[in-house]
Amino acid sequence: MKEFEDRFSELQSDMISICLEYVEDRANKVYVYASCEEGVISSRFFYLINNKYIECHKVNDVLENGEERYDVSPERMLTVLRIINEDIEEIKVLCKEYEREMPTEMKLIYDVKGGKFKAEYKYDLVYTNHDTKTAGQIADEWFEEVKNNDL
Repeated sequence: MKEFEDRFSELQSDMISICLEYVEDRANKVYVYASCEEGVISSRFFYLINNKYIECHKVNDVLENGEERYDVSPERMLTVLRIINEDIEEIKVLCKEYEREMPTEMKLIYDVKGGKFKAEYKYDLVYTNHDTKTAGQIADEWFEEVKNNDL
């Protein structure tokens, strides 16, 4: 079983690493929303930078004077999302291989300064059984929840 746990952890670490690379390791916390439900794979990522919660495409808005700007080009953001989605695919394959249930939702939080990692998993359908909700809306709701509750 150790191999399953190790590979599962490695893939989650990879998601966090690519998000850290996107901001050149300059973030207080990294948040990754990863979803795999009914064949739909989706992901989002956002940050706590300079004590402000910020979506990945707006990270330059929270820089303080003199701080170097981030490269937030669409190509760069799409590369991060592609890598996260590939990691989700690999987790799906891994779960199948070890006959484990695939989480429908993973909320990953990495505290950069403290080096602490926290993950929450759901195994029930989150949005595909909902008439109007999408994975993106669920990710947006989590961003608002984190921002409003300072998680």
